[in-house]
Amino acid sequence: MSDLDLKAILDFTVALAYDAGKLIIEGSEAILQPTSVVDTKKNAVDLVTEYDVKVEELVKEKLGEKYPSFQFIGEESYAAGARPEWTDEPTWCVDPIDGTTNFVHGFPMVALSIALLVERRSVLGIIYNPFLETMYTGIKSGGSYVTKGGPEGVRRKLPFANPPQLLPSLSKAQLAVEWGFDRRIPPLAARAESFHRLVSDAANGIHKARMAHSLRSLGTSAMNFVYVAQGAFDMYWEIGPWPWDVAAGVIIAQEAGGLVTGSHEIFDSSKDTITFGEVGEEILTSRKYLVIRPIGDSENETGRETQKRIISEFYETVIDYDTV
Repeated sequence: MSDLDLKAILDFTVALAYDAGKLIIEGSEAILQPTSVVDTKKNAVDLVTEYDVKVEELVKEKLGEKYPSFQFIGEESYAAGARPEWTDEPTWCVDPIDGTTNFVHGFPMVALSIALLVERRSVLGIIYNPFLETMYTGIKSGGSYVTKGGPEGVRRKLPFANPPQLLPSLSKAQLAVEWGFDRRIPPLAARAESFHRLVSDAANGIHKARMAHSLRSLGTSAMNFVYVAQGAFDMYWEIGPWPWDVAAGVIIAQEAGGLVTGSHEIFDSSKDTITFGEVGEEILTSRKYLVIRPIGDSENETGRETQKRIISEFYETVIDYDTV
């Protein structure tokens, strides 16, 4: 990776994202017309539009022209049958429109997500919401930032709180969760029971009740990740996303001081190891993700110790399950 100029790559990728954002805005108007077509993938709530495909084609073409030796993994090309093997070579990982259901319904929680993986780890990420004109970026050892208002807008380092705020317990947390598109009874029941426990009051006799401040569902993994990095969400947990949904968010959250892990099993087996907090192929492809925001040091704990304790509390509460 030492021969890669990540800053130059980031500058190019950001400029490309702004251009692709114009196509997303164009598509948001076209999708309202009666002639627009919305297709489905795995089921009736797993949506795809022609603009998902158009945006990915644009991004893939421009990245390929600039960096012809880099590999490419994209949501729509993967769905169409392109299944490149994971290697250690530089690889783009792209979700052209994260939040397609929001896009179809005119809800502005929509983002283009572009990550660069090297040795199967995220080293660069951009997440751009063209409706809110917010560009989130992160590069390895270079920090995470958000720029609002276009290329000449105000740039701010993540997280917003400096030093990061404390988080004494799960009961003080604002959590991001999602219902997802897997609506089979077992996973749906597991999610419902998990959410019930997270918001319920133990005084009512609810098993493992935590009475968290709130649950939020934005319908986009990418925006959930950046709001954790920013500090607006304390934690985001979901089972079901794919690597292209989270790869950019991973590096943005990490560079802000957030911590990303995988399933209950991965967390339990890695939390006391020196590699804890590293996100490689095992976590990226696991489809089970948890990210917790940066937390400041207290008198009794370091921020990292608090992150681990809160994750442990969370995973003692929610139910693990497998998805399709």
